[in-house]
Amino acid sequence: MADLLETAVNAGNFTTLVKAAEAADLIEILKSPGSFTLFAPTDEAFANLPEGTLESLLQDIPKLKKIVAYHIASGDVRSDDLVQINEAETLEGSIVAIESADGKFKVNNANVLKTDILTDNGVIHIIDAVLMPGVVAGS
Repeated sequence: MADLLETAVNAGNFTTLVKAAEAADLIEILKSPGSFTLFAPTDEAFANLPEGTLESLLQDIPKLKKIVAYHIASGDVRSDDLVQINEAETLEGSIVAIESADGKFKVNNANVLKTDILTDNGVIHIIDAVLMPGVVAGS
């Protein structure tokens, strides 16, 4: 089985996320053995950011690193786990809210489009928006 990074690259619709992870120097985490949950925004989710946001983030590596790390949680958290929790701690250090209703999930304000894409070092859940940690959103 492929790792989180290879799975995201092979899917083809996470090129912006992979580019951001590379720029933020977080590729090693996505390739490391640990067990991680990646809330992966699609390229379309990045495209929906206000104009110029992505370009400015690619120039502000500390901020970009916080944002990318905010999409990664420790452990292998699958959909049957998501039903039982209402938050998850991210590698960035703060918490994302998990909401579950009628078999659908939300992470903060992002809808989970697809759950449980298994990799050899964790699981990917595809989301339709880029998550912003409070420390970044307020700055």
